[in-house]
Amino acid sequence: MKTDGVSQSNINAKKLQVYEFYLPEIDEQLEIVRRVGELFSHASLFERQYLGAQKKFNRLTQSILAKAFRGELVPQDENDEPASELLKRITEAQMKLKKVTVKNTKAKKVANV
Repeated sequence: MKTDGVSQSNINAKKLQVYEFYLPEIDEQLEIVRRVGELFSHASLFERQYLGAQKKFNRLTQSILAKAFRGELVPQDENDEPASELLKRITEAQMKLKKVTVKNTKAKKVANV
């Protein structure tokens, strides 16, 4: 079907009449259509199941995160300090570290003058 000098060949009825091809009997054609339809229905079912599982997974992830933030995932030790106290101690330690760094920097500048 190649046409020289043209990037896209023209396929017309005359050219197609030359070719012979096998056409299955109508019963076989109907069976092919039935099987393809069956496969499409399976694909639709799988897609619905996947989307449902994905929604459940997303809800489960959010639920796990919520429980983690509430401290409900593992048994809590009563001797542990609350997270708010830990954050306060960390902030205070950072502030002390900044003060020491500023004092050392100022002392070095005075010594160099």
